[in-house]
Amino acid sequence: MYGELTAAPKRTNGHIRFTSNVLRSLGIANDLACFVFAYLLAVAAYDLTIGYYYDARLHRTGAIILCINYFLIRMSRGGYSGFKGQGEDVGGSSLADFLLAAALTSLVILQLQMMPEFSRGIGLYFIGFSMTAIFLSRIVFRKFIWALMDKGVVGQRVAIYAESPKAAEKVASLLELERLPHLKIIGFSDDRRRTQGKEISLPYLGGFEALLQLARAGSLDQVILALPSIQQERLDHIAEALSAASIDLCVLPRETMELKPGYRIGFLGGLPVFAIWQQPIRDIDGVMKELLDRSLALLAVIVFAPLLVLTSLAIRLESRGPVLFRQKRFGFNNNEISVLKFRSMYTDRQDASGAARTQKNDPRITRVGRLIRRTSIDELPQLFNVLRGDMSLVGPRPHATMMRVGDKYYFDAVKGYTARHRVKPGITGLAQVRGLRGEIATTERALKRVEYDIYYIENWSPLLDVRILIETVLKLAWDRNAY
Repeated sequence: MYGELTAAPKRTNGHIRFTSNVLRSLGIANDLACFVFAYLLAVAAYDLTIGYYYDARLHRTGAIILCINYFLIRMSRGGYSGFKGQGEDVGGSSLADFLLAAALTSLVILQLQMMPEFSRGIGLYFIGFSMTAIFLSRIVFRKFIWALMDKGVVGQRVAIYAESPKAAEKVASLLELERLPHLKIIGFSDDRRRTQGKEISLPYLGGFEALLQLARAGSLDQVILALPSIQQERLDHIAEALSAASIDLCVLPRETMELKPGYRIGFLGGLPVFAIWQQPIRDIDGVMKELLDRSLALLAVIVFAPLLVLTSLAIRLESRGPVLFRQKRFGFNNNEISVLKFRSMYTDRQDASGAARTQKNDPRITRVGRLIRRTSIDELPQLFNVLRGDMSLVGPRPHATMMRVGDKYYFDAVKGYTARHRVKPGITGLAQVRGLRGEIATTERALKRVEYDIYYIENWSPLLDVRILIETVLKLAWDRNAY
């Protein structure tokens, strides 16, 4: 089917080629060189500026311990495994790891009661020079790696064996999103391609026989099989034929090409799985968010107690009916919750289902209601929702169960809408501080709001919550979209 194997021709490589795995070793060597250089420079600077006697052997031992701590921390966090030449880490995480290693080393020295014998001058010089060297070397290291990649010393020449030109182009676009400059796609191969058809950016290498010849000639380092509907027998045959050449062979699963870009590959024991969704805020993160919510909500209730009382009196004096308005909305895990608000509408005109959208100059809204909606005071009773665990301070805003966008319900109009309920709803959220507050009359705005909600869920951190709370105070107090 694929032709008979012939004697392998002589390799055409003019030099030794390395894969990106060598960057890990180069990264470690780079940091080690930074520490040696920093220590020598610290000793020289100390001798020139201070010049007091110090125990050289003791200080060398301290520097070695600090370096060992640093490398252990970096390796445990995968600090070197991510080197692909992108240059995203210009020292930020490395500097944080170094400071942690320095703190641990100081604790060891204190525990051994040896701090009086150490020179603070050399220590400060060493830490300062090391951090400077780590930061600057990242820039030089990145340029060095790019030069090696340009010369072909580091990198892999990749061919895509796909079931169609369209599939090959899809794989190429996915690889481009990953930003892996060490991969050089030389083209694609497709046995079923009979005519030129629609032009794509990738060069056509020919059928499988041509691909095999390139591999055995040493003009190829890796083949990616993008054959979603391939039969096991055919896959075995392709793997056996390509085993005659010294190349990497990998299969791109169908899920990689068809699932959303945000999936992750995880392991259940030793079994690889595609993690499409994961619990977004779990373990210690969940405890931290609960503590932040409950403590800040309790503090806010105490601070705003006079305002809560005055608002209640104003509502009661202006119109008949209860002070609070309760509405069923979607909460955590898509379960219904009863959300509290100060009543801002006349009792006989309000809509508990949420089907009727609030509009500008809505006649259902009272004079007090217009003021408290404009200033977001009507949302303050939701602090009690936070205290009883129904809501969070920050999260996707809870929507009424019958809320509509155009002529459709929200959950029918926006694909992936229910994914926003994987965390507790919030009094404020990322979408609200990005201008998507108030009436959502179009599907486009509804989709954008959900996109912000999903982004918040997948990128949550305590600092993000604090930032959104601050932006809420600064931007939403007199938001023109609130009515």
